Amino acid sequence: MMGRGNGNGNKGPSKPSQVRCAIYTRKSTEEGLDQDFNSLDAQREACESYIASQRQAGWVVLPDRYDDGGFTGANTNRPGLQKLLQHVQAGQVDSILVYKIDRFSRSLLDFARIIELLEKHGASFVSVTQQFNTATSMGRLSLHVLLSFAQYEREIIGERIRDKMAASKRRGKYMGGVPPLGYDVDREAKKLVINSDEAKLVRHIFKRFLSLGSVTKLVRELNKAGHTTKSWVTTKGKIREGRPWNKSHLYRLLNNPILIGRVSHKGDTYPGEHEAIIEKSLWDKVQKSLSDNTRSHPDETRSKTPVLLKGLIQCGHCHTSMGATFARKNGKTYRYYLCLQARKSGYESCPVRSVAAGEVDGAVLARVKEMISSPEMIAKVGAIYSENADSLRNITDLWDELYPGEHARIARMLIEKVTVYEDRLDLLIRKEGIHSLAVELGDESERPVNIVPEEAKAIEITIPMTFKRRNGRKKIVLPPGANECATNDDSHDPVVVAIARAHRWLKELDSGRVVSISDLGRSLNLDGSYVHRILSLTMLSPEIITNIINDKGAGYSLARLTKGFPMLWHEQKGMLFGE
Repeated sequence: MMGRGNGNGNKGPSKPSQVRCAIYTRKSTEEGLDQDFNSLDAQREACESYIASQRQAGWVVLPDRYDDGGFTGANTNRPGLQKLLQHVQAGQVDSILVYKIDRFSRSLLDFARIIELLEKHGASFVSVTQQFNTATSMGRLSLHVLLSFAQYEREIIGERIRDKMAASKRRGKYMGGVPPLGYDVDREAKKLVINSDEAKLVRHIFKRFLSLGSVTKLVRELNKAGHTTKSWVTTKGKIREGRPWNKSHLYRLLNNPILIGRVSHKGDTYPGEHEAIIEKSLWDKVQKSLSDNTRSHPDETRSKTPVLLKGLIQCGHCHTSMGATFARKNGKTYRYYLCLQARKSGYESCPVRSVAAGEVDGAVLARVKEMISSPEMIAKVGAIYSENADSLRNITDLWDELYPGEHARIARMLIEKVTVYEDRLDLLIRKEGIHSLAVELGDESERPVNIVPEEAKAIEITIPMTFKRRNGRKKIVLPPGANECATNDDSHDPVVVAIARAHRWLKELDSGRVVSISDLGRSLNLDGSYVHRILSLTMLSPEIITNIINDKGAGYSLARLTKGFPMLWHEQKGMLFGE
């Protein structure tokens, strides 16, 4: 860091090179930060004094401030720290100074990673009150020893807090958090006290659940009557308004032992200091009803039933995930994708609700198979992978020989997201997934030098369909003429699209806006050889082009056309029409 020389070739004493010093400060709480001179200012002042003492070594203070007031040192999720590390990576910082090591980090693992980053970018770390510098081996050793003790101290404090909370709960004390519906908090006594109006609603919910026997029906009834979950005020005076009920809210309420005067801790319950709202006899009846309504062996059913789009499928109406659910009838298991909003708030809250998983999976797999074996996709992959593109041509034959598990693996390799609407499915396909599949099916030794930005974008595909109920089940019904599903950006035949692109690119060359095919390829973020093959389509005869446009491709293969054809029009006709 120092004594780098002045680089001017003089034999006189070299002037120490400049060491750019960044000062980092942190305080765990916001208390006192509004003062004119606070803890962060005091830390910075101490670091500035230390830097001034090293002025002869070329140390200078950077003007940027890296302060984190009200942030814990147990993790790195701090804006000031993140800004500092970005500047280190950009080569703008030579040394980081802190008042004490625990101001920087209380995690040995986090600190080790940060030190590794600093060393990678040629920066050092200094603690001004503990007299060590990571530019030296002794400084690094001392640093790890001190940090180990800091982490040990933090873990001991955490254990003491957990032990204290456990002991308090065993004595039935309220330990903070959001009070449940039916109670308010006496902040002075630190106890739960009954809210009479809310307690009436809680008793009504318990009794009504026994009458209805359905959480879904009860959610609908409560929301229709205008009831909400708990509204409360935080210790800082902020108002937290109640929300419309959903099934998760109700299950938490119906299973909360606080309502019978007990406090839970790690699976056990203890007599609480607060009064009960629900009688034990009513509580027991509700718990029995909840237990009886639980489906038997759900884990076994799930483990034996494949879920192709788990984590990938979402509801287009509610913008929430769709989870897998199962139903059994006459000994047969039926799979569905269910909107989580509909699951929580009732089916009437979402027009999509649920769709038959098997039929959605089948439609998606069919479209994936069709897409990856299409001539245009083969041509696009060929622009980057040359011989491996041929492997995609064989996917149609290979597909039917693959096991369902292989179908699922390929689909998940390609699909980024599936969105369900009332009248369609929207698929988002990862182009890099298609490239990976091409390599996997072809010669694994052939790898692309790089994937250009255009190829990294996703492909959007729409599968038009409606969902109708037949015999009590929701069925997918494709509209007339929708057997061939369309991509959003290439809804026409790939040959028609390619010819249109070729003539548009030729205009670019003729106008002089680009001077060569290579320049055109760079402007489009496409491989030059691919652009050259597409441009060759402009040499097709007007008769053939008219036939292709009028008959949406006329059955021509884009891959076949871009392999080459005669320049004379009558020879083209003979080759392409077999005349």
